[in-house]
Amino acid sequence: MTYARPCIAVPLGDPAGIGPELVAKLLAERQAIDGADVVVVGDPWLWQEGQRVAGTALTLPEIASWEQARGQAGPVLLPLDTIRPEEVEFGRVDAACGASVLKVLAHCLDAAQAERIDAICFAPLNKLAMKQGGLRHEDELHFFAEYLQVPGEVSEFNTLGSLWTSRISSHVPLSEAARYVTPERILNATRLIHDALVAAGVAQPRIAVAAINPHAGEGGTCGREEIDVIAPAVEACVAAGYPAQGPFPADTLFRRARDGEFDAVVTMYHDQGQIALKLLGFERGVTVQGGLPIPITTPAHGTAFDIVGQGKASVEAMRHAFAIACRMGAHHARNRGV
Repeated sequence: MTYARPCIAVPLGDPAGIGPELVAKLLAERQAIDGADVVVVGDPWLWQEGQRVAGTALTLPEIASWEQARGQAGPVLLPLDTIRPEEVEFGRVDAACGASVLKVLAHCLDAAQAERIDAICFAPLNKLAMKQGGLRHEDELHFFAEYLQVPGEVSEFNTLGSLWTSRISSHVPLSEAARYVTPERILNATRLIHDALVAAGVAQPRIAVAAINPHAGEGGTCGREEIDVIAPAVEACVAAGYPAQGPFPADTLFRRARDGEFDAVVTMYHDQGQIALKLLGFERGVTVQGGLPIPITTPAHGTAFDIVGQGKASVEAMRHAFAIACRMGAHHARNRGV
């Protein structure tokens, strides 16, 4: 059967954070969600709490299973009982909230494996709460990869408008970052973000690769990674059909990318790209989980425990995350022939 629109699962995020409020605000913007079949996933009381904080009053029909997710007249709720109201202290890290998130995400991943949905766009979660609640991985990306039995490399991408970044290492100590600078990781990070950009609608991505040392190593006098590893890796990327350029000094590269010279930057460690993007637009950033068999997106900001329950949370990043999930989800569905 061919479906006209992608089906997007929308988990409510950490119960103690701003996620439920963001989902309520997103669904109130009908023009933002009309291009997809939307399934909110989580505890019904939490959805109602999100509406209370957001000041919205939407009625979501409940569905009993993923088989009913497609072709509905509007957004629907797939109810899961994962946590009781008395277990949640809003604005605080809590193991019960982390365990709730893991249950909801696993349910969505099961639906992805069964091809009942085309993408997942989850509201913000808290890694510490998830680890206290049973997460054995360094982050949610590696949880997704193991759950979905992904054999190859994965990478988090961050986006801000038309600018995307990938990185060859993620949630590792800075003292260990240099040992992750290998030709294989650079090639994989470039390939993954190239393919993700194509899935998001960029036909011919322009990709820059950042240096790791100040001034790109200054000809080897300030580090040799650029000469010995990064430049040869860029050549290998080009030879493999991924039109990368670099390495470029990181302190000037993002100015060029901001001004439209590149669609994506491959960075050498977490904060090299994150600081730049969050300075350019903290409330608009999106994280895309790269290398997985289904598109998964989320706002790049966190659970904002300091403003929970106040109705102040900006929906902008959630809106952008959902839009990317729709584009990539539609591409994913076309590739599967549905």
